[in-house]
Amino acid sequence: MGLQIGDQAPDFKLVSSELKETTLADFKGKKVVLQFFPMAFTGVCTTQLCTMRDSFGFYEGMNAAVLGISVDSPFTLAKFKEEQFYQFPLLSDFNKEASPAYGAFYEEFAFNLKGVSKRAAFVIDEEGKIAYAEVLESAGDLPDFNGIKKVLEG
Repeated sequence: MGLQIGDQAPDFKLVSSELKETTLADFKGKKVVLQFFPMAFTGVCTTQLCTMRDSFGFYEGMNAAVLGISVDSPFTLAKFKEEQFYQFPLLSDFNKEASPAYGAFYEEFAFNLKGVSKRAAFVIDEEGKIAYAEVLESAGDLPDFNGIKKVLEG
């Protein structure tokens, strides 16, 4: 059983695409939208994050920070961010700590790749509690962006 609405969100310490250490606690007092994705530069992952990019003004208006998380290296994520013009940090879970903590982790993925983030979305409220949780088993599916927006609008 994964994280449920009302649970305390697990903190994390990850390196961003800007090579800065980032923790969930850095965003205390703000809503946070976490978007876990399997791999940079792949079709569905690009669609997932481009959807967030194209709606970024909405999230800013809701006082919500947007963070993308995958097991890619911070250097790969920096290039992905640059090429796609993402306005939000991409965080590297290279050591595979945050993804399993959120239940968003494939032990084994396509092509026998081990330890890849599942596609997932979480909204964390200002007190650090889970307000929305969606972990997708199929990497071909996208999160419910309207469901995320409804939770943020409260």
